[in-house]
Formats: sequence, structure tokens, C-alpha cells
Amino acid sequence: MSSVDYTHEASVIEGRPPLRSLDDLISKPLETKPDKKFYIALSVTLSMLGLFVIGLFMTFYYGIGTWGNQIPVAWGFGIVNFVFWVGIGHAGTLISAILFLFRQKWRTGIARFAEGMTIFAVMTAGIFPLIHTGRPWLAGYLFPYPNQHSIWVNFTSPLLWDVFAVSTYLTVSLIFWYVGLIPDFATLREKTSNKIKKVIYSIFSLGWRFSNRHWQHYEMVYLILAGFATPLVLSVHTIVSFDFAVSILPGWHTTIFPPYFVAGAVFSGFAMVQNVLIFVRKIFNYEHIITVDTLERMNKIILLTGSLVGYAYSMEFFIAWYSGVQPEQFTFINRAFGPYAWAYWIMVSCNVLAPQLFWFKKIRRTIPVMFVIAVFVNVGMWFERFVIVVTSLSRDYLPSSWQYFTPSLVDFMILIGSFGFFFTWILLFTKALPVVSIAEVKAVVDGAQPSHKEH
Repeated sequence: MSSVDYTHEASVIEGRPPLRSLDDLISKPLETKPDKKFYIALSVTLSMLGLFVIGLFMTFYYGIGTWGNQIPVAWGFGIVNFVFWVGIGHAGTLISAILFLFRQKWRTGIARFAEGMTIFAVMTAGIFPLIHTGRPWLAGYLFPYPNQHSIWVNFTSPLLWDVFAVSTYLTVSLIFWYVGLIPDFATLREKTSNKIKKVIYSIFSLGWRFSNRHWQHYEMVYLILAGFATPLVLSVHTIVSFDFAVSILPGWHTTIFPPYFVAGAVFSGFAMVQNVLIFVRKIFNYEHIITVDTLERMNKIILLTGSLVGYAYSMEFFIAWYSGVQPEQFTFINRAFGPYAWAYWIMVSCNVLAPQLFWFKKIRRTIPVMFVIAVFVNVGMWFERFVIVVTSLSRDYLPSSWQYFTPSLVDFMILIGSFGFFFTWILLFTKALPVVSIAEVKAVVDGAQPSHKEH
């Protein structure tokens, strides 16, 4: 007979560290001055952010003509970057909300960081709808409020649906993130000796006293917000996909886009979380909190969602063939073998072939290899958005208007700069707030929960 106890769940935290040591370890980056490595990393991200500022200045001063957009490719890098960054923001809420509802304890070490990453990714995505008009200072005219001009936005446009979906998602994610931080603010309030920090932590902890009543209310609110945020994960990128799916353009007009976009968003989001967490766990000595087992579980989700994305790619070709519509058939053949074939095969290689290596356990648990694969995933997912947008627009129903899209230097500056904006916020986050939830990690350490096995 086997002596394995299948009723016992393996601990997600290595060892059995004292609870006090977890407080000290997680709060240490907030209490110590940044080292040289931090300033080097910050200088790199700020340099990238400088390119972003220059690119935006040129866009606002000279207009959208500085971008590579032309007729018929009126949507270029702007919409590609928007969809990419909204997708990156999906993993945070998935890790926190959906895995919390399914009582997956392995989320505890990575949930806080993933939630923060969601906020910063959606902030980055929100820049592009504002700047793609070329005149963001006139954005007030886009708001649907009664005025003497009697100008109303087009409520039947999926572009407006995006505004409501993304802003709602950002609001709920921000509240969800803040509520999870309240017990940690109280812990930091008790630990710090700095008077200014003590006042700040006291304000944000909302009078938290670690009482049973406070915990009951906290868990109820957290559960409600998790339940509310879960459908948002599915709805936001579904609505983003409607930007394309409700049109009649070949390659866009397809019903597979909503689930395909959601799977792709989770796919790219998990890859980005995994990439950054590999650095976080090493720099802050969190290897026993963000364990290789946790990273392996994330790699399994990347494998699953990557397979779903690969299935969607094949179904697009099948439906185009099955429909018998010549423009649809031409669009997908053109994607694979036309002038943008290089982009299509980069997309397939990175999104479909590379994640299949995660079938092997050794690769799933080897940190340098998993890091490289996740980088390939994010490269591939950006190219997926590029292929969807550009190949369908560059060759439409009228061969007389066909044109090859070539991005400009300003396009690349804004693309690189958006990563600088995102990673600058990530670095500031690591020095301003605990990147791991102190309260949740202490709750899943072996021995933290009462046991009645001996009675």
C-alpha cells in the first residue's frame, strides 16, 4: 500500500520560515536605500521613456504624418500597441481573481505583483487612444456629455465600447489592488520608525487593527471584488476584438476573434509576469516565496493558452476555406505567403512552436530557458497584432489601393518608449510597495492554519 497522503496539499512556500522573518524580508526593499543595480535599471527605463517623450512631441508638433500610417493602412502601430498592452494587463486579474475563486494557493506569491502589472499595462495602453488622434488636447470633445454643440459620440462604435470596457477594468483592478494592500499597509505602519511613512501608511491602512471583524469584512469585500473582476477579464478583450470583428474587412470579420483574443491576452500576460518575476525573485531573495513550482504552473498555463492560440490560427484558415468567400481565402493565403509572410511566420514560431517546449518538465523548471521562451511569446504576440492589423488593411477589396506599410522612426520610438513607461512604473512599484502580499503569504505557510488531524 502507498503511504502517500493525497489529502495533504503541498506547501507553496519552501521551508517553514518564521512569520516575523517574512515581514522583514518582504518589507526590506521599502526600508533600504536603492542600490547601484536599481539606479542602472532605472536609467535604462528612463532613457527608453525619453524616446517616448520625443516621439510624442514630434507626433503632437508635426501630426500623425510622422507615423508610417497611410492609405489604406490607416491603423498602424498605434492600434497594434494598444491591443498588445491591454492583453498584457489581463494576467494580473486572472491570477488574482479567478485563481482566488478557485482557491489556488500558489497564486499568493505572485498575485500582488501581477495586480500591479495590470494597472501599469492598462495605463500604458490608455495612452494610445489619446495620442492616435494627433490632437489629444481636443479629447474633451470625445466625452459624451450634453453641451451647447449637441455633439454626441457614436455609441454604436466598438471604439467607444473600448473606452467603457477598459476604464471599468482599470477602476475595478485598482480597487481590487488597493483592498489587497490594506493589511500590508497596517503591517508597514507598525514596523516603520519613519514618522512621515507612518502617517502615510496609517492613512492608507484605513484604521486596520488586525481584528477578527476587520478580517471578516476584508475577506467578504475581496471575494465580491474577485467575483466582479472575473467577468471583466473575459469581457474587456472580447470588446477589444469587436474593433475588428464587427467590420466587413476580410481577415477581421470573424466570430472566432473574441475567445481568440482572450486566450492570446492571457497568454501574453502570463509570459510578461513570468519574465519580470524571474528578476524580482532573484534580486529580492524571494526564491522560497516565488518558487520554481509556481513558475512551472505558470508555464503550464502558457502552454495551454499557446495551444489555444495555435488552434485559433488553424481555424481561421479552415473557416476562410469553408466559407467559399474569395477575399477571405486570399487574405489568409496572403498573410502566410504574401509580402508580410516574414511577420506571420515569426508570429507562428514564437506563439505556437516555442511554447510546445513546455511539454518537457525539465524545460518547464529551467529558469533561463523558460525566460527565453516567455520573451519569444511576447515578441510573437506583438507580431500577431501587427499581422492582424496590417495584412488585412494593406490589401483590401481594391487592388488599386494596395500599399506596403513601412513604420517610421517615430513609430519605433513610441513602441520602445511604451516599454520604458511600463518598466519605469514597475521599478518604482518595487521600491514603494510590497511586491508580495505579506498577509496572504503568511496565511499559506506550513503551520499557519490550525490542524485537527490528531483529534
